[in-house]
Amino acid sequence: MSMNRRKIAIAALELVGREGIEALTMKRLAEEVDRKPASLYNHIAGKQDLIEAMRGILSEHIEASYFESLGWRDALLAWARDYLKAFAQHPKIIAVMATTAISDPATLATYEKVVASLVRGGWRRGEAVAVMRAVEAYVLGSALDIVAPDTLLNRDSLPMELNELHANLDPQDAEIWSAQAAFDLGINALLDGLVVTLERNGARSLR
Repeated sequence: MSMNRRKIAIAALELVGREGIEALTMKRLAEEVDRKPASLYNHIAGKQDLIEAMRGILSEHIEASYFESLGWRDALLAWARDYLKAFAQHPKIIAVMATTAISDPATLATYEKVVASLVRGGWRRGEAVAVMRAVEAYVLGSALDIVAPDTLLNRDSLPMELNELHANLDPQDAEIWSAQAAFDLGINALLDGLVVTLERNGARSLR
């Protein structure tokens, strides 16, 4: 099989998915793709570059055209849902993605569209980045919640005297308090709050 940057990045994501980010070394990755480590450097400059190549693969599953056809709130909602799905499928990469400087061209191009849409929608420059980061932070936390084991919060393990918590974790109502339901509730509350904030800031600017 011929090797290229994209195939190496996909193999890296699969490796991390199985064994965790600690397993991601150029030596271990070379074994994964049945190549010598030196051959990978024909396509990947090093660990940092590999992480960005992996980010690029994930970005393929996060649509950016929403920001060209929808208002900023609806676009952010659709984007957040794509973002959640992509990272929930690769939760073991979240920590490194969230703490590594971003240089992937596709990701940066998406950020350009997000921020431009927010500025068109009335957000000030600088504030637009803060809005984007707030949504991203919420999505990444939710992605970890989505893949958490069902036993993370389970009334079977609760002391019986915790009456209200016990009642609210009724399995018959699981769809109401599930991780997905929590994401849907939270993202809409966050976006509604941002709408109110923008309107309030606009009103203040007119005084």
